[in-house]
Amino acid sequence: MKLPGVLLSVMLVAASLPARAADYPADPLGSPMWTYHAERIFGAASVRFDPRVKLVYPEIAENQRAFPVALDARGVAGVKRMLIFADLNPIPVAIDYRPGTSLAYIATRIKLDQRTPVRGAVQLQSGEWLVSGGWVDAAGGGCSAPPVSRVKGDWAQHLGEMRGAAWPIAGTAGGSLLRLTIRHPMDTGLVENIGLYHLQHLAVKDASGAALGEMEIWASVAEDPAITVMPVAARGTAFVIDSRDTNGRTYAARIEASGASLALR
Repeated sequence: MKLPGVLLSVMLVAASLPARAADYPADPLGSPMWTYHAERIFGAASVRFDPRVKLVYPEIAENQRAFPVALDARGVAGVKRMLIFADLNPIPVAIDYRPGTSLAYIATRIKLDQRTPVRGAVQLQSGEWLVSGGWVDAAGGGCSAPPVSRVKGDWAQHLGEMRGAAWPIAGTAGGSLLRLTIRHPMDTGLVENIGLYHLQHLAVKDASGAALGEMEIWASVAEDPAITVMPVAARGTAFVIDSRDTNGRTYAARIEASGASLALR
């Protein structure tokens, strides 16, 4: 049957629209912001909650300025993208990581502005998103308090300084645990007279310059970001870190791998 032109146009437009609220699974956490974030982050992609996506975090935030969270999807095949976000933060997304050839794992510290669901989401090669997370009790103000380095006044002297270490992971084919910290105030723009200023992009490469993984970073990551990833490269290789902030400043470091192996679960 040949459809009238107007009806066909309406059907084509409807097919291109983002998924409706009814298309997303019911939120087991009952968050008032679930549908809002799902529409903006996942669009029309398929979404489901999956316990294989492990988000590791304390249930109570002892320090709302630097809350530790790890997203571990090593038990899921075909992961191409990993997000950490907090529903009720004024800046919800903290990190958007594309692991590339690295193992599907990332850990960092984020700011929490109030009690909120904290979530991890991974996108598969098929385009489907798998989500997990839980509620975290936190005092207010993690995103709206000035960074410690701003209060001390020494942030500019240490801006961009990096420290890190890497250890081979026992039982993996070239996997390493890479931990690094970068000195940066990570200003949210929510403190009076202090504009938005944060690390924006970070890439992990091997010694030859080949990309092993890269991420976009938002101001809801804690001051002086601490990041842990699991790149895969030849044993003994050095890792090169390239980073850029929202003012266009670039930072780079070379981290040598240790000879001692770590046994991880």
